[in-house]
Amino acid sequence: MKKPSLHQPILIFFLATLLLLIVTVHSQPSPSPSPSPSDDSDFIQTSCNTTLYPDVCVSSLSNFSTYVHNDPALLARAAISVTLSKALELGKYLSNVSTLLEIHEDGGHHPTAAAVFHDCFENLKDAIDEMRGSMKQMRNLVTTGSLESFRFQMSNVQTWLSAALTDEETCTDGFKDVQDEPRKDEVCARVDDVKKLTSNALALVNRCVDNAIH
Repeated sequence: MKKPSLHQPILIFFLATLLLLIVTVHSQPSPSPSPSPSDDSDFIQTSCNTTLYPDVCVSSLSNFSTYVHNDPALLARAAISVTLSKALELGKYLSNVSTLLEIHEDGGHHPTAAAVFHDCFENLKDAIDEMRGSMKQMRNLVTTGSLESFRFQMSNVQTWLSAALTDEETCTDGFKDVQDEPRKDEVCARVDDVKKLTSNALALVNRCVDNAIH
């Protein structure tokens, strides 16, 4: 008997998450007049130099230079938004691959690959949920209270992003046992791209906390 396809609930999940991301972007307050573009770009470059992947950081955030206004919290928020968007794109790709492998599995082909892709997708879903939690906390961030309150709020963001990074790393663990699957290398490369963005976002959140303390 043919197994029921996960395609429809997967599609609903990602459409709902994408809608939330769109609403989040459009609900952000209009920025006030910013410093010169060169100052904004220098701020992004300096901030990205503290990450593990500075070139990726700069290229992914350069379009936000007039939005962040030399504000570490806004830069961290932009980094999380970019990461979430990239993770959603990867999720759509994985949902398509998983559906195709389900069909192959019914015919007796690639059963291990089908299971690994499904596990990777489930881990990615968890990572996306954790990124959404980070975005919600950053949107509701209160910077006018005590330092302890600020650190508590940011610790939530740090915890969620750390968990997302762990889920992304777990996503590709099972591929070590997969042989002769043509999509394996592409999936691992795309997950690696999301991991780099997540790592950078976490580093920028850490920098935001350090700046507040010092």
